[in-house]
Amino acid sequence: MVSTSPTRIARRVAEHPVLERAAKIGFAARGVLYGLIGLVALQIGLGNGVSAEADKSGAIHLVASRPLGGLLLWIMAFGLAGLALWQIGEMIFGSHESLDRVEAAGRVVVYVALVVSLLGLLLSGKDASSTDEQSQDVTRLLFELPAGQLLVVLLGLGVVALGVYSIREGLTERFMRHMTVTAPRARATVVKLGKAGYVARGAIAVAAGGLICQAALTYDPGKAVGIDGALKALAETPVGPWLLAVVASGVVLFAVYCFAEARWHRT
Repeated sequence: MVSTSPTRIARRVAEHPVLERAAKIGFAARGVLYGLIGLVALQIGLGNGVSAEADKSGAIHLVASRPLGGLLLWIMAFGLAGLALWQIGEMIFGSHESLDRVEAAGRVVVYVALVVSLLGLLLSGKDASSTDEQSQDVTRLLFELPAGQLLVVLLGLGVVALGVYSIREGLTERFMRHMTVTAPRARATVVKLGKAGYVARGAIAVAAGGLICQAALTYDPGKAVGIDGALKALAETPVGPWLLAVVASGVVLFAVYCFAEARWHRT
């Protein structure tokens, strides 16, 4: 009998067609979430009163409130779980570049957290916590540690750095390295969608990181925010709600890019 090493089994699982199809569904599920976030933020920017939060938890609850929302959430949970497993395979067997492995690890954390939120809502009716609440909880926890104020500042600077990295990713078109689209017109469209989306996501992260730093300087965890709070903060700038509308439009375009990933991302 020929023995099969655990590494070989893991590679087979990572490259299994079922997992690849699940990852494709996961990309589409991510597109649904970002599309809803962008639309909610756009309504806020245009002055339309909406009660939903412009973040992933708000998007999940919007889906749940629609007809067949529960079924769609199960499909999204399946896809995002598959996407997390596929990213683990990428982290282990994919690119040899350290940066790509770090990115894959970060995505695994995000996708697992989303799956946990979805399953919590589906199985026990537990509401998904908003990114603002998560940011405030982490800030409070850090404040209780030695040198907690410094740790919160570092957290904020780290979020700003992630935002700058996302903007750079968009402007340099580095995100296209994993896309297999070859038709010139389609590729040009996907590039534009990705550019707008990555820059918009980066702007949100920069705003969120800045507000976390402000929370550290004022020793007020209530000022720490996530996606929803960062988007709303953009409306309070001198440019006003127009800036929020522009960024929200970028988020919607990123959602369309996610659907392009479901079609052309290398798996």
